[in-house]
Amino acid sequence: MTTAALPASALADSGQRRLITLAVMLGTFMTILDSTIANVALPHMQPSLGAAADSVTWVLTSYIVATAIATPLTGWLADRIGRRRLYLFAVAAFTLASMACGLAQSLPEMVLYRILQGATGAVIAPLSQAFILDAWPRARQGQALALFGVGIMVGPILGPVIGGWLTDRYDWRWVFFINLPVGILTILLASAVLPKPASQPRKFDLLGFTLLAIGMGALQLGLDRGHQLDWLASWEVRLEMGLAVAALWAFGVHLTTADNAILSRRLLTDRNVMLGFLFIAIVGVLLVGTTALMPTLLQTLYGYPVVEAGILQMPRGLGMALAMLLAGRLIGKVEPRLVILAGIGCTAAGLWMMTGFAPVMDKTPFITTAALQGFGLGLIFVPLNTIAFSTLPTMLRTEASAFYMLMRNIGGSVGISLAISMLAHQQQTSHADIAGGITAYNTPIANPDLAAAAGASGVAVIAGLDGIINAQALLIAYIDVFMLMFWLTIAMLPLLLLLRPAAGAATPVHMPE
Repeated sequence: MTTAALPASALADSGQRRLITLAVMLGTFMTILDSTIANVALPHMQPSLGAAADSVTWVLTSYIVATAIATPLTGWLADRIGRRRLYLFAVAAFTLASMACGLAQSLPEMVLYRILQGATGAVIAPLSQAFILDAWPRARQGQALALFGVGIMVGPILGPVIGGWLTDRYDWRWVFFINLPVGILTILLASAVLPKPASQPRKFDLLGFTLLAIGMGALQLGLDRGHQLDWLASWEVRLEMGLAVAALWAFGVHLTTADNAILSRRLLTDRNVMLGFLFIAIVGVLLVGTTALMPTLLQTLYGYPVVEAGILQMPRGLGMALAMLLAGRLIGKVEPRLVILAGIGCTAAGLWMMTGFAPVMDKTPFITTAALQGFGLGLIFVPLNTIAFSTLPTMLRTEASAFYMLMRNIGGSVGISLAISMLAHQQQTSHADIAGGITAYNTPIANPDLAAAAGASGVAVIAGLDGIINAQALLIAYIDVFMLMFWLTIAMLPLLLLLRPAAGAATPVHMPE
C-alpha cells in the first residue's frame, strides 16, 4: 500500500505508522549493533584470518571510517533515487556484505567487506529517522522517536553481549551471519509499508563531499590509530590529524560560499539543529566511551568472564530503553528541556557513583551505576531529537538526520580515543606515584632480608608487589576517566539554556511528495 499522498493524520487508525517505525527500527538496530558486535570476536578472528594483533583492528577501523565517509551522502542519494528505494538497497547490500564478512578467509577480504558494510549501513539510520518524523504527527513524534532511539542507543550496549555469546557458543562468523534473518525480515516489511515519495534530483556537490570525506576519514583514522601509535609522536597520526584539520577547514569555507553545498545553509542558521549536533556528539562521547571501558574493567580488575561482563552491562540498556519510553510519554506534557535536565542529572549521578568503585565489590554497584547512567542518557535522547528537529522544514530532515548521526558517530570515536588514552596515561602516572612511596620501612615485605626469611625470592616479591601496584594504578586510572566524563556531563548544562523550547502540538507533518 502506497502512502506517498497520505498525510500523517490519515494513518492514525491504520497501524501503518507503527509498521513503518518497526521496519526502520529493525534496519537501524542491525547496523548500529554491528559497530560494536565484532569487538569481542577480534581475538578469535585473528588466527582464522592470519592477521597480526596490531593489524586485526582494521576490522573495526575500516567499518568506522567507511561509515563516516558515506553518511553525508544520504541526503543527496535520497533526493536522487528516493528514500524508499535507497533504504531497501542499503539494507539488502548491508546484509550481503555481512554474509561476505562471515565467509572471509583473509584480513584483506574482511576489511573490504567491512568497508562495504559501513558504507551501505551509513545511510540506514538517517533515512529511518526521516521516515519516522514524516510518518507521525508532530504531537506524537516524541513517542515514535523514543521507540526508534531504543535501536540507536541500546545497539552499542547489546553488541558486546551478543557478540561474546555467539563467539563462545558457536563461532565468530555467526557475529555476521546473525544479520541474515534480520535483514530479510527488514526488507520484506519495509517493501510492504514504506511510502514512495517522488525523487527530487539535485546537483551533487563533489568538492564539498570530497573535502568532507577526506576530513572525516582522516579524523576517524587518527582517532582510531592514535592510542596505538602514541598520538602525535607518530608521523602517521600527525599526517592524519593535519589532513583532517586542513580538509575540514576548507569544507567550512566551501560551505559558507558555495551555492549548492552538500549541507544546506539553512541548517547552519537553525540554532536548535546546530546545538543538537553538539549535544549528540557529547552524548556519543559519554555513551560509547563508558561502554568501551566497562567490559575491560570488569574482566581485568574484577575477574568476570566475557559473557558475564556483558550481562552486567545490560542494565544500562534496560535503563535507557525505559527512559526513552518514559520520555516519549512526557513530550507534550512536560517542557522537553526539563526532561533533558533530569537526564543530565541522572547521568552525572551515575558517573559520580562510578568514581567510588573499590578494589573489592559485589555486582550491585556495577548494576546500579549502569542502570542510572543508561536511564539518564535515555532521558536526554528523545527530547533532544524533538527540539533539534522541531524548527526544521520537512525537506531538510534527511540531510539533517545524516549529519546528526555523523556527529553521534564522531562523538563515539572521540569518546573511545579519549577514554583509552587517558586510561593509559593515568595508569602510568599512578603506578609511578604508588611505587615511589614504597620502601622497606613502610612495606616490610619489600625488605629483602624479611622476604628471604619468609622463604620468598626477591624476584617473586618484586613481581607480586608490581602486580598489586598495577591493579591499584589501573583502578585509579578508571576513576580518573569517570571523573572526566562526569565533568563533561556537567558541561552540557550551559548548552541547555541556549536551546529554544520545542513547538507544542502543531499541524500534522505531511509526507513529502
